[in-house]
Amino acid sequence: MAAAPVAPPAVPAPPTGLRLWWQASRPVSFTASVVPVVVGTLLAAGDVFSWWKALLALVGSVAIHAGTNFVNDYYDHRKGADSAESLGPAGFIQRGIVPPRGILAAGVAAFVLGAAIGLVLCATTEWSLLWLGVASVLAGFLYTGAPVHLAYLALGEATVFVFMGPVMVLGAYFVQAESWDWEPVVASLPVAFLVTAILHANNLRDIEHDRKVGKRTIATLIGRKWANREMYALLGAAYVALVVAVAVGAMAWPALVALATAPLARPVVRVVRAGGNPRKLNMALFLSAQLHMRFGAVLAVGLLAGAIIERA
Repeated sequence: MAAAPVAPPAVPAPPTGLRLWWQASRPVSFTASVVPVVVGTLLAAGDVFSWWKALLALVGSVAIHAGTNFVNDYYDHRKGADSAESLGPAGFIQRGIVPPRGILAAGVAAFVLGAAIGLVLCATTEWSLLWLGVASVLAGFLYTGAPVHLAYLALGEATVFVFMGPVMVLGAYFVQAESWDWEPVVASLPVAFLVTAILHANNLRDIEHDRKVGKRTIATLIGRKWANREMYALLGAAYVALVVAVAVGAMAWPALVALATAPLARPVVRVVRAGGNPRKLNMALFLSAQLHMRFGAVLAVGLLAGAIIERA
């Protein structure tokens, strides 16, 4: 008796409506913008805390991050850096789910939302905050957008370090304290090093592909051997910066609890050191993102404890 034909596995239907745009915005990456806002807010919480300002700062930062992701997908598609074979989270354009112009329009809309929230925060604090907001929107769009394309000029890591570290932390702090200070800048450095490590892991994975399409990153310029060493340096610098920040008084001593996450850096190092094909290096990207998120969560606990002690 002939065997019954086996039906092919069902292909899940693409998302629609708000779920489509939510997934296309790459929400998994949003911890990279949530962590610095939480850190900046908690740094001020020992003296002052406004929940609605904190919420607006959080939503505004995520909106700008989403806008950056959308614009990045659009321009990477145009430049050939993203294709159907790419390992990154993008693909809504390549699979024909959303037209390129739709992705670009979504990016602009997200930037408009982030800018509108920024204006509300400026009006309720001080207008000096406006310059930080304008710089953030410009950096987000020009990261891959015309005419600058920062990520294609080996400036991706520097941009991410500055804007998803000191700028976001300082901005969230200012929204609460309504004053500029040096402590949030120093306190932001551990987070800045770890978020930069996420991008660098991405560039390590894509080093050969980026060379083919003419995308210049630090990894493509210095080669895999030195790029690996840069990864180790970024991870180590995060923990050194944490100790220094506490030593100089930029963070309260309970923040040192984040040192407990140091063993989580070892799997990242092992994957990077082993090298291999891009699919294996994809794990380094995942582990780096997990490390940043967990470091941020534990650091937040330490900062909250410090704020409670300060208020007691």
